Amino acid sequence: MSLHPKLEAITARIIARSAASRAAYLAGLDAALRDGPFRSRLSCGNLAHGFAACGPTDKSRLRGGVTANLGIITAYNDMLSAHQPFEHYPDILRDTARALSATAQVAGGVPAMCDGVTQGRAGMELSLFSRDVIAQSTAIGLSHDMFDTTVYLGVCDKIVPGLLIGALAFGHLPAVFLPAGPMTPGIPNKQKAEVRERYAAGQATREELLEVEAASYHGAGTCTFYGTANSNQTLLEAMGVQLPGASFVNPGTPLRDALTRHAAERALEITALGDDFRPLGRLINEKAIINAVITLMATGGSTNHTIHWIAVARAAGIVMTWDDMDELSQLIPLLARVYPNGEADVNRFAASGGTAFVFRELIDAGLMHADLVTVVEGGMHQYTQDPTLRDGSLGWIDGITESADLEVVRPVAEPFEAQGGLRLLRGNLGRSLIKLSAVKPQYRTIEAPAVVVDAPQVLNKLHAAGVLPHDFVAVVRYQGPRANGMPELHSLAPLLGLLQNQGRRVALVTDGRLSGASGKFPAAIHLTPEASRGGPLARVREGDIIRLDGEAGILEVLVDAAEFAARELAPNTAPAGHDMGRNLFALNRRLVGPADQGAISISCGPAAADGDIWNYDAEYELGGDAAAAAAPHEAKDA
Repeated sequence: MSLHPKLEAITARIIARSAASRAAYLAGLDAALRDGPFRSRLSCGNLAHGFAACGPTDKSRLRGGVTANLGIITAYNDMLSAHQPFEHYPDILRDTARALSATAQVAGGVPAMCDGVTQGRAGMELSLFSRDVIAQSTAIGLSHDMFDTTVYLGVCDKIVPGLLIGALAFGHLPAVFLPAGPMTPGIPNKQKAEVRERYAAGQATREELLEVEAASYHGAGTCTFYGTANSNQTLLEAMGVQLPGASFVNPGTPLRDALTRHAAERALEITALGDDFRPLGRLINEKAIINAVITLMATGGSTNHTIHWIAVARAAGIVMTWDDMDELSQLIPLLARVYPNGEADVNRFAASGGTAFVFRELIDAGLMHADLVTVVEGGMHQYTQDPTLRDGSLGWIDGITESADLEVVRPVAEPFEAQGGLRLLRGNLGRSLIKLSAVKPQYRTIEAPAVVVDAPQVLNKLHAAGVLPHDFVAVVRYQGPRANGMPELHSLAPLLGLLQNQGRRVALVTDGRLSGASGKFPAAIHLTPEASRGGPLARVREGDIIRLDGEAGILEVLVDAAEFAARELAPNTAPAGHDMGRNLFALNRRLVGPADQGAISISCGPAAADGDIWNYDAEYELGGDAAAAAAPHEAKDA
């Protein structure tokens, strides 16, 4: 089917907007190319250092043979369940390379923190900035110039976006991304959420809560809810840089190992040394970025990606905006309900049809770009297939054409909702995002007094004291990138979910983030400009009436405009701390850009060469005009 005309128009607009920065990026990519293995340009001393620790066969090949060297960037650590399986991947990759008369080396490791461990803790203030550190760490690993192709071992939250940004800085190299797969099902997510809410109400003990948490997060692999980590995997497939159907194959299975071996084979087949060169910087173009956003909307994925994929796009010289995302969300139907948008986990999603079914539906409806060059032959049509093992040999078969479970995935002709999972909110408080797919229609609109706090812990104390109004909008400010690194506020979800269950109308408005596991109550998050940049949120006072209308895309405070503008900016009563390593990120907080421009704290993309990391609109400057700040705008090139 031909491309939907609205999608065609959105694509043309993004291509036109990005023309200069994309051309600069591709020029840099072409300038980095050279004939022969990349290591052949190293001096003898450089090269000897590069292969000194290798065995005889690898050393012989690296000394002078025209063979490809595969660079491995790994986010392995054995505290993260999602990354623990990566421990033995390098052995598999090296053995595969040797069997193909090539070599493979671990180029470097990147940090990988777990947001599940740091939720509500001081360490969460490092979470968003860890993405930028990961990008820089990736660049350091590849800076030795020893490699002709790359693979990336990463799954979770900030890790995949960070790897992508770093990989795009070396976009002249091919790249294949490798997941580890989800853990097998534990107790139902709904049961876990119920115990969390009872604990918040003082009706469950810590021992009972720990037991249910341990039964949910019980083994190796990615957490099974559809948060940022699992959204990462579907978006990588939608861009064609991960093997088809690789996302949700469980760790420690023969199929998982076969996919890992095949990823190494493909990475070695698509180098500049062969006749099928596929550098990452060419593969991730405007259409690939748009496919990722389309998939985010169609599957009800993580709100975090409204920040991350703007940053990823920028790293490839592409300018994506929240307005583009909002327009795509209103075009793309919601085809999946996976927890927290439903009751199914990602294992059930995969069994019900998974990415192959969703991609086929979107492509057949003209709602996805099928003409991408991907890491596999055949382009996006190959991503409508599922991997399988037959007599020990890896192959792909056509995915199912009818949903195996209509409670989990549905066709375009019968979607859960006509529009996608996210909506851009606008009004006199600025611009914000809401994950509508997680909120039942009857809760998507609220008009209630504000309860204003500068730290999420204060809200829990107010509840414990019994002083919260029956209905209210929790305004949690000074949680943006510049204030304290934009921590996730998922620790508020049990409390607000509990109050909503009691028949009270509640909502959250914040310049911070929530989580890939966004709750069932309405939450206007990523509010821009943030309070620390003089955003209107710093003028909201206790008892002000807030109106949040997710369906209409409205977020406003119902206060006379002149009175509101005349108010002083409230001071931050909970400034960023300096323990738990937070002192090391003061420069990141100072340099970080706004959420709607990717919240990047490092130079990123081709326009940063002049040293001007960010070219903010005037309204983002501290103390800027609040009315101007609330007006819709498009991001400028970094």
